[in-house]
Amino acid sequence: MTLQEVMAQQVFAVAGDTCKAEKFAAKIKAGLLENGYTAYGVGKELASFDEVPEEIDVIDLCIRAERGLALLQNTTKKYRCVVVQPGAESPELLSWLEAEKIPYLESCLLVGMERYPRR
Repeated sequence: MTLQEVMAQQVFAVAGDTCKAEKFAAKIKAGLLENGYTAYGVGKELASFDEVPEEIDVIDLCIRAERGLALLQNTTKKYRCVVVQPGAESPELLSWLEAEKIPYLESCLLVGMERYPRR
């Protein structure tokens, strides 16, 4: 999935600290909501992706790689794609995504919202 295709989705689960405005996860979640997307915070607001009350299109990892990997490995929720933010990657995480054949993109949703604004 390309960044443009990711930004055409509707429901995002942002993994990271979405409660502190200065954190990137909070900026991403706020930007998604301001631009008409549905966005949920996982890590501080919800404990797991399984707690998201609807189908997830995109999981955005804005969290330490080992914590993001654990969240992904422990979810039963279906999703279309994972976006791995800069600094949230690790060889273990990327290897696991590839082994599980989960579509992923190493990119930034803040860039995606800027390049592919909603109409």
